[in-house]
Amino acid sequence: MNLSDLNIDRSWTLFLDRDGVINRRILNGYVMTPDDFEFLPGVLEALKKLRDLFGRIIVVSNQQGVGRGVMTTAALDAIHAKMMEEVVKHGGRIDKVYHSPYREEEQSIYRKPAVGMGLKARKEYPGIVFKRSLMAGDSVMDMLFGRRLGMVTVLIAPDDRVARKYPLLVDFCIPDLLALAQAVSGK
Repeated sequence: MNLSDLNIDRSWTLFLDRDGVINRRILNGYVMTPDDFEFLPGVLEALKKLRDLFGRIIVVSNQQGVGRGVMTTAALDAIHAKMMEEVVKHGGRIDKVYHSPYREEEQSIYRKPAVGMGLKARKEYPGIVFKRSLMAGDSVMDMLFGRRLGMVTVLIAPDDRVARKYPLLVDFCIPDLLALAQAVSGK
């Protein structure tokens, strides 16, 4: 089966992780200012393509730097405002960004792989049907989040090593967001 076989249309929702999918991940650190935020290659073009394919595009991101006190919610909001502004400027769309400020040890329902951010999105956007949703992320936690909600899961990774290790969690493995947009559209 290919991603294009899913017949994705505007009734579908795309859930995206942020760090490592939309922007460059800072190893052993956090994106703490808008200047630290760097889009990955092809992401802005991908979001322009994905805009017309999905009815909703939602970002779900664990941001425990807020919970650890190394950054404020206001700083995170400024990062997301810059991200959204650039996406729109390049013809793309992100409908909503949900973040979890909780530290891993708090085991919050709002921290992936728990499903709280997905349930919150569905409450705010009643048209979301998880069986007609796709979760694209770069970690096993993202795949588990998507699987727990009954979504199609897409691992964004340079190779299929993790996908082969977790075949029950990963439906598709794609190198980046632009390749995902091309695979979904069949172009």
